[in-house]
Amino acid sequence: MRDLQPLLALLAQAEHERDDALASHARAVAQHRAAQDQSEQLLAYRKEYEQRWAEHFKQNSSIELMHCYQAFTQRLALALAHQERAQAQTEEQVVGALAVVQSYEMRVASVKKLIERRLNEQRLHADRLDQKLTDEFAARVRWRPPAYSTDTTY
Repeated sequence: MRDLQPLLALLAQAEHERDDALASHARAVAQHRAAQDQSEQLLAYRKEYEQRWAEHFKQNSSIELMHCYQAFTQRLALALAHQERAQAQTEEQVVGALAVVQSYEMRVASVKKLIERRLNEQRLHADRLDQKLTDEFAARVRWRPPAYSTDTTY
């Protein structure tokens, strides 16, 4: 088991790094969801704003009010474009974080496989040693001279 101590330490480190990567991935997913929610809220606000002012413009409205409406809708469109870029960026972060998680998962799996292989080698070695000792004992018993008997009949 002492032979496995370095591998067990490596496994603990790999699992810790994987857990950190999983936490980072979870944060990236939360940021992406928040960006999506904000995009949806902006879209809903723009739709409501356009509907409200469409009703207002059916009645008489001044040119100045129309210019204010157009300027605001342009700023709203810029905000939506900015939010879409932020959403795309958070999506890239999620994909990157997932790739990191997968690489750490592979590392953990490979260290576990190596530990399993070493344990199997140790078991096989112990089984062979046990078989060797059993064979030697059997050979000694077979070739041992007979015990002295008190029987005097020849």
